[in-house]
Amino acid sequence: MRLFLTLVGCRFTVSGKHHFNNLSSAIVICNHNSLIDVPVSTPFLPRANKTIAKKSFIYVPLFGWIYQFGSVIVDRKNNQSRSTSFEKMKRVLDSSLDMLIYPEGTRNKTSEPLKSFYDGAFKLAIETKKPIVPVVLLNTKKILPAYPIMYFKPGKIQMNILAPINSEGHTIQSLKQLAFDTMSAHYKMNNPV
Repeated sequence: MRLFLTLVGCRFTVSGKHHFNNLSSAIVICNHNSLIDVPVSTPFLPRANKTIAKKSFIYVPLFGWIYQFGSVIVDRKNNQSRSTSFEKMKRVLDSSLDMLIYPEGTRNKTSEPLKSFYDGAFKLAIETKKPIVPVVLLNTKKILPAYPIMYFKPGKIQMNILAPINSEGHTIQSLKQLAFDTMSAHYKMNNPV
């Protein structure tokens, strides 16, 4: 991925890797502004991880085959699939891998820093007593926006890993709100309009 980014004229930096020092497996949550977010976030996190991916991704030639091995696949329209994927994510954490989740669910095509978060990542954190590690990707919306389609502008992508949030003592709602506020404030401070 680093070679690909170099070839297309993008620079990539990561800060905050030290937040993973002495941390057990964790739930990493990342903002989602662009199609480039998934392929840059997974390989550049400092530890082995799996991500959650929607079922439609497995039908993409080559990419889909790779995705099936590195992801927990979910059919969001199927309750049984959502339940099964939740149990699979618990097993990922039990195997000492980190679980990477995009709590906005889909790309944020709004002008706001973040879309509202779904409960899944925070329910998982509370049930497993695992910490949440917020990650903020900057500039991906400018490099590969949703509109116009196929528009690409080389630039610098920043991955900022923020301090872990202990899930113990929280409700799903309080943990979700704290994570949202932390990531939103960081995004606004580092990505002024």
